[in-house]
Amino acid sequence: MSALSEIERLLRAAVIGLCLVHGPAVAHAAELPIFDAHIHYSHTTWDAVPPEEAIALLRRAGVRRALVSSSDDDGTQKLFAEAPELVIPELRPYRTVEDMATWTRDQGVITYVEERLGRHRYVAIGEFHLHGDDADRPVVRRMVDVARKHGLFLHVHSGADSIERLFRYDPIARILWAHAGFEPPETVQDMLRRHANLWCELSFREDHAPGGKLDPRWQALFLEFPDRFMIGTDTYVADRWPYVIEHARLARQWLPTLPQDVAEKIAYRNGEELFGKMMTRGR
Repeated sequence: MSALSEIERLLRAAVIGLCLVHGPAVAHAAELPIFDAHIHYSHTTWDAVPPEEAIALLRRAGVRRALVSSSDDDGTQKLFAEAPELVIPELRPYRTVEDMATWTRDQGVITYVEERLGRHRYVAIGEFHLHGDDADRPVVRRMVDVARKHGLFLHVHSGADSIERLFRYDPIARILWAHAGFEPPETVQDMLRRHANLWCELSFREDHAPGGKLDPRWQALFLEFPDRFMIGTDTYVADRWPYVIEHARLARQWLPTLPQDVAEKIAYRNGEELFGKMMTRGR
């Protein structure tokens, strides 16, 4: 058996197992739709999870809309062509996954981004990675300029320091903070209080609701900023795709412990308000 065939077999087995174990929860999905704010469909995934299977997984999880990016952008376009009513495209500045380590010093990335912006429609640039003062590099600042010119969000994977640097350069930038920076709730609270144009998504972290039980510190944060949070999965490699279903199930464990309007906002309304409307009305 080839390596690719083995990956496909494992992926399908995982999907079947999740559906058997959590069938009732998945059936319950229609009661609380999900806006998944962190989906990747990069070139390393295409053969293992074809577009129709990827979309089927999102639908099975009860995902109403998904913010999708890829390395390279062709993956996003594949999913958008498969389900334009579900996929909301954002433009990742990586032509291959290897660009993650070098893009902040590569002027060719700007050329690539501007070429893609001339061909397709997007709501954001990202998700991209920044570390400390990399946010001050000319290529990054040029990326911020391009986002402002096109009315796009920046979807940023970084700690609080880089977010601060971006806002110092462009105080009116609109930033979606990937994973809420993996920062503790106290830091996230401080950042949200100081930056009105900062939103957070909670992909690839569980500290806000370990074991499906909402942490009191995060609960207070969600109640203070109900309009500023979204959930997500982060399918950065092929074998993360089956867990779109599991992550949606886990979110539906802790979201109902919040007031209904807050739960709905975090589950899907905030994403629709920010990004769904951009697709409807244009930039």
